Amino acid sequence: MSSDETRRPRRPGRLDPGAAEAIGGEPDPAERTDTAHATAHALVHRGRASDDPRVVERLVTLVDDEGLGTIAALWSDSPADTLPGVLWRLYALRTWVRADARVVADRYRQGVTAAPVHDVVAGVAQLPTAADMEHLVDQVLTGVYTRDLDVALERAAAFCRVVATGTAFDADHLDTLDSVSADRATRSAAGLLRTADELTHAAGLWRQGRLE
Repeated sequence: MSSDETRRPRRPGRLDPGAAEAIGGEPDPAERTDTAHATAHALVHRGRASDDPRVVERLVTLVDDEGLGTIAALWSDSPADTLPGVLWRLYALRTWVRADARVVADRYRQGVTAAPVHDVVAGVAQLPTAADMEHLVDQVLTGVYTRDLDVALERAAAFCRVVATGTAFDADHLDTLDSVSADRATRSAAGLLRTADELTHAAGLWRQGRLE
């Protein structure tokens, strides 16, 4: 083995071959549930057990390597009150924010004045930019793997509530101009509020030792 190969960092964020094989096939529901829980717990344990920042970085950017479809196949059917269900929601949230960060930042700015308490919990800079939105969702996932998971979930929930408020304002503004876009924004706001409630509930379960 060459010296370059020796120095090359491992890729700790990738799913193991067994999990990948389970995704590719058609396991029965029990097997799929077991695989979802096993991989979710393994990833969280891996991040919390390591003091190597590269490990956490690979976990945070897992979707960038594996693709959202792969993660969805593994975790998206998991209930919101389970660890795999929580991880699915956080990775899906990260993907959405990074794909439309400017719009998210604009809606966050609109929502701040009506939801100041949630803004404090989310911990976003004043007059946030698209880059601030991307940084926040990465910080949330970093917190899942390095700090108190319940705090990370509550921060993500607060962020969703502020953006939902701004999205609802957008829907009101669009109502007389573009009814289709207004309806889409209304449904997006409702979805964000639902996600916020789910993440808050999951945070409480984690504190009770009941987030399986």
